Amino acid sequence: MMRSRLLAAGTATAALLWAIAAPAQTAAPTPDEARAFIETAEADLAATSEYLNKASWVRATFITDDTQWLEAKANGEWTEKTSAYAKQASRFDGVALDPVTRRKLDILKRNLVLPAPDRPGAARELATLSTKLDSTYSTGQFQVQGKTLNLSDAEDILAASRDPAETKAVWEGWHSISPVMRPDYARLVALANEGSTALGYADTGALWRSGYDMPADDFAAETDRLWGQVEPFYKNLHCYVRGRLNAKYGDAVQPKTGPIRADLLGNMWAQSWGNIYDLVAPQDETEGYSLDKLLVDAGYDATRMVKTGEAFYTSLGLAPLPDTFWKRSQIVRPEGRDVVCHASAWDLDDRDDVRIKMCTKVNGEDFYTVHHELGHNYYQRAYKDQPYIFKNGANDGFHEAIGDFVGLSALTPTYLNQIGLLDKVPGPEGDIPFLLKMALDKIAFLPFGLLVDRWRWEVFAGKATPEQYNDAWWALRLKYQGLVPPGPRPADAFDPGAKYHIPGNTPYTRYFLAHIYQFQFHRAACKQAGWTGPLHRCSVYGNKDVGERFNAMLEMGQSKPWPDELEAFTGERRTDASAVAEYFQPLNDWLTEQNKGQSCGW
Repeated sequence: MMRSRLLAAGTATAALLWAIAAPAQTAAPTPDEARAFIETAEADLAATSEYLNKASWVRATFITDDTQWLEAKANGEWTEKTSAYAKQASRFDGVALDPVTRRKLDILKRNLVLPAPDRPGAARELATLSTKLDSTYSTGQFQVQGKTLNLSDAEDILAASRDPAETKAVWEGWHSISPVMRPDYARLVALANEGSTALGYADTGALWRSGYDMPADDFAAETDRLWGQVEPFYKNLHCYVRGRLNAKYGDAVQPKTGPIRADLLGNMWAQSWGNIYDLVAPQDETEGYSLDKLLVDAGYDATRMVKTGEAFYTSLGLAPLPDTFWKRSQIVRPEGRDVVCHASAWDLDDRDDVRIKMCTKVNGEDFYTVHHELGHNYYQRAYKDQPYIFKNGANDGFHEAIGDFVGLSALTPTYLNQIGLLDKVPGPEGDIPFLLKMALDKIAFLPFGLLVDRWRWEVFAGKATPEQYNDAWWALRLKYQGLVPPGPRPADAFDPGAKYHIPGNTPYTRYFLAHIYQFQFHRAACKQAGWTGPLHRCSVYGNKDVGERFNAMLEMGQSKPWPDELEAFTGERRTDASAVAEYFQPLNDWLTEQNKGQSCGW
């Protein structure tokens, strides 16, 4: 996950001065006035964003009452400013403008995540709530059998434990930290909706859906279309995994039919299932390896993991990371202070001060995460020469997909052999184990990637009231994931708050899109590289021709509609999940055979 450089932040002074100085509204605004407005806004936002970014960095890497106060103050001022600029941009809706100015105005209006109401104190209240929710999550602790655990501890237990009583206790323990968030979250929703309607949107969900170069309703339909392309494969995987869990735990814990118990899948949110590979591995598996073990046996530490990720990008012809990256990043969890461990990539000055923030562990999951997060940093640096408003991804799904695309090569046995981690690339007999491991993360994630914002869209639209938050959450988790909690939930439960991106107010559909784009990018890159073998064995490591075309897309930033940028790299103008199906086709055929005679679905 990246910390996006979205337009949402310093005082409203410049915007308000513009409003005061603007001509009386007796005559229609002119194109020259629109261009002057954009010039003023870009200069002002560029000058103040670095302050916000550094205040946010300090709070995320050193959580105290004081750093929370500083970030909330900076966020409040920034929200006032960008909300004011967004409203001012609407003045020019009917003006005939050159395409660049029109695009900048449109982005200025729609790139707010939580727009503030236009009244004294509202932006500061919104920012204070946002910082409080994020910090409540990041400092969350609970007790199980007399031991105090944080999220990192809980994740380790869920990944390794095969005791359903223990996984249930730990799952419920972590979810006990979030009920206190519900009143604050409900207030935050009300404030953001007030700000969104003032900008002309039906609610904040409609504002979020408007950021994809198409009408908001069309975007919702587009995500439905994409889900329809991959849903049958997910259900095939669900059916197989449920059968293996039933064989392990018995009917009393995991029945043969119906939904899967969420705490049995090795991940706090059941968004990836790779940690239970040992339970679902092909019974006749003769080839296989553990990336966790390969890394440990090779003596990797956290810094070497990041250095290896950097080496992938430089192998494509991209420049090494600056020295400041290594001096200023948080690569491991510091001792003696509270930090936000959720992995993220940062661009603090919109030029060269790029960093990652991780609590890196030496395992396969974080090996992949490193490649992912560095994708954000390389994207950020590629578009640094764009005008301020265009310093972002073609859309937020692109930003997430860049590192995921690289990660598809980085997890192949081909790449692991190229960098000396794996002595021998397994033959075709290793394809099903490899693809099953990938599917347990990539395919298992897709419904979760879709439903998090589906829940928020319902909340923002008033279809789910605070009293209904939890029931609405589990209705969607059942509908899309086929999951249920390990036991009845308390009346005050706020289980959405146990997932970082809800209290962290990070839109989530970007991750669903990224899980489609990455395969589309991968297929295109492998064709460019002249790869003729199975798509899942392709690594573009070291291919500078691919890197040159790839970087050309990255350098565009947000200057063009995303279909133009997709076409520049892939030759295609429409998001297409057929690359997912092509990548996993051997596994899907195998799963269909394994599921014969089973009652699939839930």
